[in-house]
Amino acid sequence: MKVAFATKSLDKIDDHFGHAKTMAIYEVDETGYKFIEYRHFEDIPDEEYDKIAYKVEGIKGCTIVYVIAIGATAAARIVKARIHPVKVNEPTPIEEILEKLVDTLNTNPPPWLRKALTDSKEKI
Repeated sequence: MKVAFATKSLDKIDDHFGHAKTMAIYEVDETGYKFIEYRHFEDIPDEEYDKIAYKVEGIKGCTIVYVIAIGATAAARIVKARIHPVKVNEPTPIEEILEKLVDTLNTNPPPWLRKALTDSKEKI
């Protein structure tokens, strides 16, 4: 599955979904993880511009997005796109989360993660 991380530093989850200029994308499965790409977002000066839709579209294909904060509207739109938002309470190293995800996939994934995995397989 692909996982997105809202990041300013490129190595920590340390950005708000709506403010994020960069999302780090990783592929994660039971055997490990690998970096795929950075997806960059620029503000578009246009009154028709929908920042949330632009970001949701930019992370399509991801199963989970990790953020430091997210508004209710953005969270609802992400869920509607079948992407599971996860909020961390403080800046957290991406690698730490990736290692925990791999470990969780190999033990007993919680219901939300099992559903996210099922959804990601349906996207293929």
